[in-house]
Parts: sequence; structure tokens; C-alpha cells
Amino acid sequence: MTASIANPAVMNLARRDARDKLRGRTRYTIDHVTPGTLHAFLLRSEVPAARILRLDVTKARAMPGVRAIATAADAPGFFGIGIADHPLFAKDVIRYDGEPIAAVAAETLQQAQAAAAAIELEIAPLPASITMAQALAPDAPLIHENWRDYEILLEGAARGGNVAWEAKVMRGDTEAAFARPDVTIIDSCFSVGRQNHVPFEPRAVVATYEDGRFHIKTSTQVPWTVRNATARALDVPASQIRVTVPPVGGAFGLKFDCSLEPFAAVLARKTGRAVALVNSRREEMLTCLCRENAEIRIRSAVTKEGEIVGREATVLMDCGAYGGEQIFLTTMTAHTLGGNYKLGSARISSRAVYTNTAPNGAFRACNGVYNTFALERHTDEIAEAIGMHPMEFRRRNVIGDGDLGSTGQVFEGDVLGPMLEKMAALQAKAPATPRAPDDRRLFGRATTVGTWFIFVGPSSATINLNTDGSATLITSGVEIGSGTMVQSLPQIVAARLGIRPEDVVVKGADTDAAGFDLGVGGGRTTVSIGAASTAAADEVRKQILHAAGELLQTRVEDLELGAGRVEIRGVKGSGMTIAKVVQHLHGTVGPVAGTGAFTNPGVEAMAGCAMGHFIDAIDIPVFAVHDCEVAVDPDTGHVDVLSYRVVQDVGRALNPRAIHSQIQGGVVQGLGYALHEDMSVGPEGRILQSGFETYRLPGALDVVPVEIELHEGAPSIGPLGTKGAGEVPILNVGATIACAVSRAVGKPIHELPLTPPKVLDLILGDPRHLDHPHISATWIDNTIPVRA
Repeated sequence: MTASIANPAVMNLARRDARDKLRGRTRYTIDHVTPGTLHAFLLRSEVPAARILRLDVTKARAMPGVRAIATAADAPGFFGIGIADHPLFAKDVIRYDGEPIAAVAAETLQQAQAAAAAIELEIAPLPASITMAQALAPDAPLIHENWRDYEILLEGAARGGNVAWEAKVMRGDTEAAFARPDVTIIDSCFSVGRQNHVPFEPRAVVATYEDGRFHIKTSTQVPWTVRNATARALDVPASQIRVTVPPVGGAFGLKFDCSLEPFAAVLARKTGRAVALVNSRREEMLTCLCRENAEIRIRSAVTKEGEIVGREATVLMDCGAYGGEQIFLTTMTAHTLGGNYKLGSARISSRAVYTNTAPNGAFRACNGVYNTFALERHTDEIAEAIGMHPMEFRRRNVIGDGDLGSTGQVFEGDVLGPMLEKMAALQAKAPATPRAPDDRRLFGRATTVGTWFIFVGPSSATINLNTDGSATLITSGVEIGSGTMVQSLPQIVAARLGIRPEDVVVKGADTDAAGFDLGVGGGRTTVSIGAASTAAADEVRKQILHAAGELLQTRVEDLELGAGRVEIRGVKGSGMTIAKVVQHLHGTVGPVAGTGAFTNPGVEAMAGCAMGHFIDAIDIPVFAVHDCEVAVDPDTGHVDVLSYRVVQDVGRALNPRAIHSQIQGGVVQGLGYALHEDMSVGPEGRILQSGFETYRLPGALDVVPVEIELHEGAPSIGPLGTKGAGEVPILNVGATIACAVSRAVGKPIHELPLTPPKVLDLILGDPRHLDHPHISATWIDNTIPVRA
């Protein structure tokens, strides 16, 4: 149901922070490192698995400039999502290359690094499981020997051995579906590597400890998560911690967890001084959360008419040494592998697997990016197997109004069908790509669909109306580069209060000033914080109209707000400025303020269908249709993207220009994942790409202009009918590129990224990429092996 509030005029509102960012005047976290601030450095493991026999910091503590050294004894708590399995420092066991062992605070960074090098560490190496295949082997050593003892923060999931978490869906009878004599069974396996976020601003934090409380200034998307996780790690009440967030220089999900903050906090407490901890680019690449590597198996039972009567799937996700965000992300699989198409029955399992590698985490559209790649390639294989055109198969099967998702929720509205028709119209209008007579390249084209969802969850907002008629919006929202805090939220508040968006001041996140918020990410800011802001604005609006009604001797229902004034409806110039009303209220009643809150209304899944899920059903589905044309050089394997088109479901577009920017950026980031970004883990458990010299990102010459059409009108509980638009643009890109390249070269594609050597191997028939072995192939029917 669309929120019934006054609709603002759609406007291409410019970003108020753009000028300062372009001129280098924006003050990021690192700019808050003032004279007298101590510099911290982390001693990290250089092996993937070992037992700590001795840790002696005596010599290091006496080094010049050293003011404090912290170890596991200073941070006894465990934290995590779903499972509290993560200590701040390695205490008895090292579980990945790069794991923090000690933290040093000194007058200079060089002194801190020298002291860390002087720490005496004696270890006994342990057998390491670097890959999921190694970790899932019957005789694999347990990465967490005491896994049974961890505190479980969410019940209902299967766990055991090196499987940290399993989320399952069981709807209908898939065994009967696959046993039907009239079906064709299509079985596909896929694998993907890791992807690094590489935001321009690395992880950074400045912490102080005064009057018994911590103040943490940090580059994060989730100030309340930082507050609560730091409290758990240091074993202190969360009320002792205040988190504020300066402007954030990009995140893409990397900063959706607690990372460096507890280290700086514990050192600030030990020294009584401000402590700064900033990752180098090498530390960012080697130790920060990546989009996880994964293996996906999908089996479908399909009739010759194209009906999918049964689907089974298993996704193995490498969570690294600790569960972290991967535990939560196991939820996503049900909604991506089971949300594009109508399914008669479904059995889907998503497993987070411990390995002795750096932990992985959330990245724009999370595991939806590779699940959509796997599903759309599998869909093409279905169409080929039953002899149906891929687009005809999609048109017949895309999910629509009244259809069931994999968890049994009922979808509202027919969205994907009309979006496919819009894409067909864009294709029909597009001029043919010119080709020279001697052009030997191989050409392919593909259209894919994708289903994602908007994370909703709790948000709060407070609005203070100022005597000049402007408003101050106080939330725990963070501006991470998407523009939501400086564009859509001011638009929403201004529309409700009858003022200009430029007159809405948005206060930076401060956990002491604003209420709880789940965090900025998952496309949730406009929806969740926007809904809370709308509720707060409604309280303020009532106060203005009531006071104006008394001053103008007019019924409230005969008044309207607009252009900074309260007017009698239909009589222009009959009222007064909002500023004058506020001044009157300040003098007679007191300050004008309103508060609002929002949380997910809770769409229901089918009872007993979803197990171990953090989100059983999705409150706001969001859909995308992508199309591209590629040309592949048969001599080099290089892929050129000739054209790219997107039809995106946005609910309602408040700021079309801002959405277009998000789509263009998301597609380019997706091109990196599809074609360039090859991140690998060496046999010793260390990520091999340690900087921009070895990690290939899309450059200016790789960017392709995107033709965009926004699809409006789909149901949404968001304010003004909005949906988040920043996350979904990357969802289909890997799928669309892979399907187009597969058609160009005439070979099946089962892995990403499609770097030139891999594509050339496909063209030449190299069996490494034509018949790739997948451990997931043996895991659809397996139960989790539980060992003592």
C-alpha cells in the first residue's frame, strides 16, 4: 500500500555536498586526527592457522613513543551476527592470515609499527582449510573446536563442524516434482570468486575515553552496530559508548559491520588520549570483508510447456574464519533463487562455511549478484533443454500478482511482465550496432530479470522546526555517497512541511542524539528513515496547522502548507509564513518538534517453510530487467560491451537524476565483477591482490553509457510509494554479461569473472572452464556433518 501523504513535485535536486566534495573541503574521519592524537597499529598474524604458545609485549612496551599495548586480555567479549563467535584479538588460536593479535598506540605511526614488530610471538602451526572443499572434507580439522559453546543470537538454524550456519526453505514436494514422467531435469553448477569493495576512503576511526565514556568517530554505515558490538567486545554497557559519523567516503557494504572501532576504543581507555587507527590500502585489501566466493547448484524440473514444477538449490558461501555478516546473508538466497520465477515447489539451502581465510561480508546486493548470475544462466539452460526461446520462457514464468515466492509469501502486483515489455520497446527503438565487414568478433545479446528487496527494519527520526521556518532532521542515517541524506530525505520532509528541501538541515549521525537505526544499506534509507521522518513531520505539521488555525481563526482542514507559508485553501496571500507561526509557538507553548519511528510491518511467509532465516519474507520486493550486447575477440578473449539498458522498478522516483546516477554507477561496478575483478586466495591463505597494481578495476575506458527507463507504480510501503534505488542496479550485471558472452561464443558459462584468459579458454575448448568441478554438486541432499 502506498503511503497516503502529500506528494511533492518530482525534482532533480542537486546534491548539497557536491561542491565541498569536489573542492576537497569535506572533512572525513581521517581529517579529525588532530595534533596530540596517538596513532595505532595492529600486529596481525602471518599464518592462516596456529596455536599461540607465547605472547610477550614487554620489549615492545618499552619502545620509544609507545603509550599502550592491548591484547585479548583487554577485550574478553565475543560478538557476531547470529552467532557470537568472533573475539577482537586472537587469544589461543589464530584462524586466518591477517587476524589481529595485539594493538599498539604510540606518538607516531612509525613508532607503533616498530613496537608491533618487537612483540615476541611464539606459535605452533595448525592444519589449515583454505578452501571450502578442504573445510567440508570428512577429515577436515575443526576451525572452531568449541563451536558448540558459542552464544546463539538467533535460533532455528542448522549448524555443525565447519558449517557455521544453514538457512533452508522447504515448500511443497520437490521429490514428487522431480519424479514426474513429463518433466525435463536441468542441473547446473556455478562458482564465483571474491570481490573487494575498494571505496576511496579506507576504514578509519578516532576514539577518546572521557568521564567514563567512549566517543568513537568512525567511517561506518551502522553507528548503532558499532556501538553495540564494541560494547560486547570490551564487555562494557552499550550506554558507555557514543558513536558519531563524519562524511563517509564510499562503503558499498564494506562498512556495514564493526571493524577497527573496538581496537581504538580499548587503546583510548588505556592511554586516556585520543587514538586514531586507519587502514592502509594493503590492509584494506588483505583483511577487510569481501563479497564472498561461492558455489551454487540449481536443479529444476520443467515441463515441455515451460512450467517449473520443482526447484532444488544449494549455495555454499565462504564466510572465512568467522560467521559475521555471512550468517545474515544466508537469508538472501531464498529470495533471489526463489523470487524471479513461479515455482511449483522449492527446496533451497544456503550454507556459510568456515575457512581459514579473512572473513567476508556484505557487498552491494550481497549474494544476490552471484545468485542472479547462476539463476539466469540456469534459466537459459532450461530454455535450451526444452527448446523454447529464452525470452518466451521468461515471459511465461516471471513472478506476478498473487504468485508465491519460495518461502510462501504472496507477491502483490504484476511488475516484471510489464518491465519486460518496456525493455522490448527500448530494444526496438535502438539502432542496430554498426559492424565493419572485416570484424571477426563474436556477438551476443541477452536480457535477464532480477528480484531483490529493500531491507526495512527499525528507524527513528526527530524534526525540530526553527524560528526561521527551516527544519532540522535528526536521525542515525549516514551519507555514504548515495545522496539519500542530502536529497531524498530533505525532499520527503520538505514536502510534508511545505518548505523547500534546501531548508531541511540533516544532522550527522550521533547515537547520543538520535534513536536506534538498523543502518544505511540494502536500499533501506529512503524507505525506513524516510517513513520515520514522515511520521515525525506529521507531528510537526499538526502543531503548525493547529496554531495557524487559531491565529487565522480558520478551521485546520481549510489550511494548506506550501512555499514556506500557511494559507487558507484557495485564497492566496491570506495566511502567514511558517516562520511566524513557529515564533508564536516558541513564545506561547515552546519549541516545535516531532518524533517518528518505523519498522517492518512483517509480510508473512508460509508457516514452517523457512528455517534459520533472518528475513522469512520480503516487505518490499524490487525488480530489474537488464539487457546488453557484447562483442568477444576470438583471438584474445577480450569482451567489449557495446550497449547496456536497464528498466528498474523504483516505486516512485522522487529524484530521477539521482536514480540515474545510481544505476550508471551500479552497472559499472557490476562490469568490474563480471569482467575484471579477479580476487584469489593463495595456498597459504593470503589474498594475492594487495593493491590497485594487482587488482583490476574498471577504468574510464571500460565505462559504457547506460540507457535507463524507470518503472513506477509498483506497490510499496515506502513514503510516497518509494523504493530504494541504490543497491539493485548491480544485481543483474554479471548475469546479463555472462548470458550474452555465452551466446556469443556458443559455450556454457559457469563461473565469474570472465577475464580474457578464461573467455579464450572457453573459445578454444579448454576443459578447465567447460567442465569445472564443483563441490556444490554433491551437496543438495547432504545433511551437515556434525563432529565432536
